[in-house]
Amino acid sequence: MPKESSGLSLDGQGVPLWLSLELTYRCPLKCTWCNNPLNFDDYADSELTTEEWKRVLREARELGTLQLGFTGGEPLLRNDLEELVAYADELGFYTNLITSGIGLTDERMKALKAAGLKHVQLSLQAMSKQLTDELVGARAHELKLEAARIIKAHDFPMVLNMPLFRQNIADVDKMIAWAADLGIEYMELANIQYYNWALMNRDELMPSLEQVRETEALVNRWREKLGDSMTIYFVIPDYYEGRPKACMNGWGAIHLTVAPDGVAMPCQEARVIPGLEFESIREKSLSWLWHESPLFRKYRGLDWMPEPCQSCPEKEKDFGGCRCQAFLLTGDASNTDPACSLSPHHNLVQEAVRSVAQPIRFRKPLIKRTTGAVSTAFMD
Repeated sequence: MPKESSGLSLDGQGVPLWLSLELTYRCPLKCTWCNNPLNFDDYADSELTTEEWKRVLREARELGTLQLGFTGGEPLLRNDLEELVAYADELGFYTNLITSGIGLTDERMKALKAAGLKHVQLSLQAMSKQLTDELVGARAHELKLEAARIIKAHDFPMVLNMPLFRQNIADVDKMIAWAADLGIEYMELANIQYYNWALMNRDELMPSLEQVRETEALVNRWREKLGDSMTIYFVIPDYYEGRPKACMNGWGAIHLTVAPDGVAMPCQEARVIPGLEFESIREKSLSWLWHESPLFRKYRGLDWMPEPCQSCPEKEKDFGGCRCQAFLLTGDASNTDPACSLSPHHNLVQEAVRSVAQPIRFRKPLIKRTTGAVSTAFMD
């Protein structure tokens, strides 16, 4: 991989191949592992208008972006979703809807298909109604099951996303069986990453290594049984791997997120890092934000890397890991991701893992994603 000083030429040849539009942070659920910022309610009155989102779409296509994800929060809460999907389809995007399923009706699914929607990713947390509803803080289980049936009834390719943590990992077997029976083509068993709400609840959410290994073996048995009829993705949590993930395939390499207020970011978590200059499409073109902004250039390429990353033969594979995780765990986003066993801060991850493995410990209630659940003092 070339250094930034020689010109950006990553996997996407300098193009943001994947565009994620976070249409809103509003959501009917209160998930305790949510990626949305802790102060999500501060953005309620600053969402981009329909025309502003259309400008983002035009400029993204001019940059060469191909894949597009409509997400949130819950994107179905935007009344202009169908209009935006139709406009994106007209521009030539491959469009994806990433949804909780709450608010998805047969009528709305028809409208989205007519608008040109190509793909749907639905989240489902458990096969038990009681557990799902408890985890998301709403009566959502039956609505999610119905959403899955609606999606498949309209012949959409579908990814079923099951976020994994201690409370629901035992449901994986039943979930795969149910998904296979419904004819779902892809299943993502997403061991959650510990940012924002998930980091606050990490001690209660993190599964044990034994649980992860047992689930991995179970998934491999299902893969053998199902063959090509379903693709199952299962990624070991980086707290247990000893090596960091290639987060976003590198900072500012192929992924571009636009937040509800128009701020462009290399990933949806970047706002957790203080001292960065966040700029909006309301003031700058998307091309300038991607190619020239200090934010996207900050950790792009390899030149920024400290030791031991700079001398590591794996640096062109993992790009030093996750900048947001490095900041959240060490206080400095330029540090080697503590998930890496070579990081001088790896002990922070090891301590978290040891804490979870303790047989007797104080159990804390999960903090749900609700307005006012986190004090300003905590965020500062």
